[in-house]
Order: sequence, then structure tokens, then C-alpha cells
Amino acid sequence: MSPFFPSLPTKPGPGRAVVREVGLRDGLQSIATVLPTARKIEWLDAAYAAGQREIEVGSFVPARLLPQLADTAEVLAHAQTLPGLRASVLVPNFKGAERALEHGADLMVVPLSASHAHSLANLRKTPDEVVAEVARIRAQRDATGSRTLIEGGVGTAFGCTLQGEVAEGEVLRLMQALLDAGADRVSLADTVGFADPASVQRLFEKARALVGERLWCAHFHDTRGMGLANVYAAWQTGIARFDACLAGIGGCPHAPGASGNVATEDLAFMLERMGVDTGIDVPALLVLRQRMADWLAGETLHGTLWQAGLPRALAAAVANAPATLTAQPL
Repeated sequence: MSPFFPSLPTKPGPGRAVVREVGLRDGLQSIATVLPTARKIEWLDAAYAAGQREIEVGSFVPARLLPQLADTAEVLAHAQTLPGLRASVLVPNFKGAERALEHGADLMVVPLSASHAHSLANLRKTPDEVVAEVARIRAQRDATGSRTLIEGGVGTAFGCTLQGEVAEGEVLRLMQALLDAGADRVSLADTVGFADPASVQRLFEKARALVGERLWCAHFHDTRGMGLANVYAAWQTGIARFDACLAGIGGCPHAPGASGNVATEDLAFMLERMGVDTGIDVPALLVLRQRMADWLAGETLHGTLWQAGLPRALAAAVANAPATLTAQPL
């Protein structure tokens, strides 16, 4: 447990949790600014120094489609020099998976949308065609002898802006299908921010009953202000790994006008405040967030901890940080 945060009584949940930073991929692909490679490496180094040990560093997609991520191979190569860091990448198709294997990513996330309409709009494939692609990727992974793990990310698990309702039974079917096709693990994502704590608890309990610990991660957007509440609900079901973006950047192009992902600094603060050990130095994240605000001048950032500052009892932890980060103690 962090020495800065006392343990408070909560309902049972894992005593340790991982906050996987996805801002270098999910965040940067959603904004206009193309962050230089050197800045990405600064971000990576600072997040690592703050204690983060799982970071999604980019995506192997054509540069013409996402110029923001054209340097993923270079960023991944640097990540591989940091001891104990698990560097993941998103791969939308077989070709992207081949590049992830070629460059030795620790983990590749293959996105699948449980919404048929969203799947066609986002990936130009039906959900079951994505499952078939995962089978090809697994065969290629095994043929090369690679140790890269495959995570099937089931998106729009709680509904879809394009399709509307997405049946829980379909989400569970596709999750199991991904594992049967060869994914090592799966995750569930509230891609457009439709989830609420009750629906999160219900679906994650069913999913864990079906696949157990192979349900690896939860990915929530703060589209309607319920991101942290949804994290808490998933944590109570036993989930111990959560995606987040520094400053809450990112989001989904099919949820226009929405805020982005759960903010890394807010999530880490909440977990540590509950007595859940994340290994993250929250004051250091706030310093990094200020640096990122300078790098992304003109972009809309989110989150609340940076505005309020740390509670009075913790203010000494940021005594050496810039004055703009401390705000007014609570």
C-alpha cells in the first residue's frame, strides 16, 4: 500500500491492482496533435519512473490512417529497454499482428466490437470475422515461437451509439469465442460510455463465472461521468487491471462530444485512497500531467485531481512539484 494513503474499509476486492496506461495509443490517436517520438519517450520514461509497469505504447496501423501512431515500432523499442515493463500494442488485423510479432511486443490487443454495426464501422469486419482473424493470429504466433500474448478486447460491451442495445449473451458468446480461437485472455470495454455500476457488476460477474481469471482487464470511458464508479463496481467483482489515459484523453469517434477515457491520475488516486496498492506515485503522475498539458497545448484535457490537488495531509508529497500542481489543499 502507498505510504501516502491510509487504508479505508471497502467491500472486498483485490488488494493490488494494475493501472495500464493506454494514452500513448488510445489517447493520442483521438486528437489532432501528432506528438513527436521524443516526447512519447519522455512520457514513457516518466510513467515508468512513477511506477507504471504496463503501458500500451501504440498500434500497428498504416501511417496514412493514423499518423499519430506512425512511430509505434520506435516507441516499442525504447519501452523494451525498461526492465520489468510490459509493453503492449493494439493490432486491428493480421498484418498488424505480424508487425507486433516481428518487433517482439509483450502483448497484442486485438479489438472486437460486440456491436455488429460498430464492428463494421470501426474494423470493416463482423464480430465473427474478427474471431476468425484471431485464430489466424494465434496460428502465426505459435508458428514463430513468439511469446507475445494475445488479448481479445471486447468493445461496446454495454451498448453502442450506432446499434443501441448489445445483448449480454452476445458479449459472453464472443468473449468465449475469442478464447476458443486462441486468445490467451480477454477484456471488456465500455467503448461509448453506456455502462453504469449495476450493469458493470452484473456483466463482469457473469463473465468471470464463465472464464475466470482469463478475464484480464476492464476498459471504461468517462463519457457520462461514471468511469470511476464503473471501475469500482468491476473491482468488487475481482477485476484487478484497468486501462486509463493520462489526463483522460481519448474516447470513441462514434460518441461525439464525449470526454475520453478514465484519467490515469484520478484512477490511481482513487485506488490508493481505498488502500489498493497500485505501485504508482500519484504526485509524480500529476507532474507528468502538467508536462503533457504543455506538449498538447490547445487539446482538451480531462480529469479532476489536477484541479483540486491532493488532500491537505498529502500535500507534503508534492512539496517539490510546480506550484500549479498543488492547487488548494482540501
